[in-house]
Amino acid sequence: MDKLTHTDESGRAHMVYTGGKPVQHRTAIASGRIDMQPATLRLVADNMMKKGDVITVAEIAGIQAAKQCGTLIPLCHNINLEQVRVSLEADETGINAVSTVRTTGRTGVEMEALTAVSVALLTVYDMCKAVDKTMIISDIKLVKKEKHDIA
Repeated sequence: MDKLTHTDESGRAHMVYTGGKPVQHRTAIASGRIDMQPATLRLVADNMMKKGDVITVAEIAGIQAAKQCGTLIPLCHNINLEQVRVSLEADETGINAVSTVRTTGRTGVEMEALTAVSVALLTVYDMCKAVDKTMIISDIKLVKKEKHDIA
C-alpha cells in the first residue's frame, strides 16, 4: 500500500502541496445509482413529483456540488473546474447517475466527480422520499481518472 499523502511525518492531517506537480489535463468519471419502486419511477418519468422535475434538478444539484467540493471536504483543494457534466438515466429498477469532471491543473478531480454523483442521488432521494420509503443509494464509485500532459 502506498504512503498516505494527507498526513505528515507525525501522522497529522494536512492538505497536500501540489505546487511542484506539472499542470496537466485531468478528467474523472464517477457513477452511482438509486433503486426505487416502479410507481416512483413512473412519477419521475411523468414529471409528477410535487417538488418538480427530479432529473433536471438532480443534475443541476450535482454540478453545484462538484463546484463546492473544496468547501465540503476539508482536505480537498479548491480547483478551477473547466467542465462538469452530470447525467441521470432511469432503468427498470432505478436511476443511474454519471458525472464527468474536467480541469487543467496540478491535482485530480476525482472527489469532485464523486461528490457530483453523491449529491445528485441525494437530491433524487429528497425529491421522492414522500412517496417512497424504500429507496436505496448504492454503487457510488470512481469509474475512471485520466491525466495527460499538455502538448
